[in-house]
Amino acid sequence: MTTSRIKKAVFPVAGLGTRFLPATKAQPKEMMPIVDKPLIQYAVEEAYAAGIRHMIFVTGRNKRAIEDHFDTAYELENELESARKDALLNIARSVAPDDMNCSYVRQPRMLGLGHAVLCAEHLVGDEPFAVLLADDLMAGPPGGEPVLVQMARAFERLRGSILAVQEVPQEHTRRYGIVDGEPAGKGVINVHRMVEKPKPEDAPSRMGVAGRYILTPEVFAAIRAQPQGAGGEIQLTDGIAALIKTQNVYAFQYEGKRYDCGSKEGFLEATVEFALQHPEVGEHFRGYLKSLAL
Repeated sequence: MTTSRIKKAVFPVAGLGTRFLPATKAQPKEMMPIVDKPLIQYAVEEAYAAGIRHMIFVTGRNKRAIEDHFDTAYELENELESARKDALLNIARSVAPDDMNCSYVRQPRMLGLGHAVLCAEHLVGDEPFAVLLADDLMAGPPGGEPVLVQMARAFERLRGSILAVQEVPQEHTRRYGIVDGEPAGKGVINVHRMVEKPKPEDAPSRMGVAGRYILTPEVFAAIRAQPQGAGGEIQLTDGIAALIKTQNVYAFQYEGKRYDCGSKEGFLEATVEFALQHPEVGEHFRGYLKSLAL
């Protein structure tokens, strides 16, 4: 590892999105919109804000729409330019800034998050990188920094792998990877071990891992060394747990809010809250909600 600056981000987007069928039968779940932007775009914008310019998408079959979204739409741009719809033209072009590079690699079989990260190893190389799960829509605090920006700053100081964590209700620990460790500064925990989805009575803490990671390249070897689990799956959590034995791994309690858009409830919550904040429709939508007899 020669630099602490994070230049690359990996987006595992090969999942089937079965919890949103039939909407995801023919379109990627990551392309489902929160108001007027697809989930994957929120994640990419977060990475871009953290200074990352190389976006690596680990895709699968029926994910072509993601590639098209971040490609140049010549026909659309020509039509908008001819019609002098400059505002819309700027929106279309802003999806993929000129200084942003996108790479795509396929995950041939659904063998777990760890396997998806391994698929990107040849593109990441020997340098630290970020992993963003688009299902987890992360919003920084009002007027504050995006979550990955906060984590990148912490990485500059800590120089070790960082996991985003949030305090979860005790009864929800079975939904998360839970970290155990000791405080290492404000909002930072030096992780001693990770427990995947423990029962509430067995959870070592209430700090659950959210869908943002900054990882050192040594994690690739740690993932490969882990035995495959049920169904042949290779888990990222197991690789990180092995990494803890050889180098410091930190949990970072970010400022902001996570929306679990892998669930219908979280998706709807994000849609409502982002709509209320939207400069174009927010005021009207707030009035509409107030008019409902709930």
